[in-house]
Amino acid sequence: MLPSAGVYYFPWEINSSVPEGEALRTFGRLCCYDLAHSEAVLTVQHSSAQYQVCVDTKFVEPFQAQLGSFYMVLGEAEYREETSSPVVKARILTCVEGMNVSLLEQAIQKQRKYFKERQE
Repeated sequence: MLPSAGVYYFPWEINSSVPEGEALRTFGRLCCYDLAHSEAVLTVQHSSAQYQVCVDTKFVEPFQAQLGSFYMVLGEAEYREETSSPVVKARILTCVEGMNVSLLEQAIQKQRKYFKERQE
């Protein structure tokens, strides 16, 4: 049986309500990468707030980290004692620099609407 395709979460939606082990997709700008600890941080600006998503990169290394570039990640949520939000254990980490973020957000909203209507 194939694993789940991964639910899209906006970075500002990733919090303690995301079930551990759930496959998820999210995105953001790579603001820092620590090869020694296999950790990266993606950030995104939404409204007037800045949001961060921690990413465990053990399974996708080595990769060409381009700080400041836009990345999309597919992985599983994992909780650690030192963080209140889940860490995304990346299975795929792709640089998508140049992607239209507002169109991506619209597409995610339309996909959610479609899935919700399909369940009714």
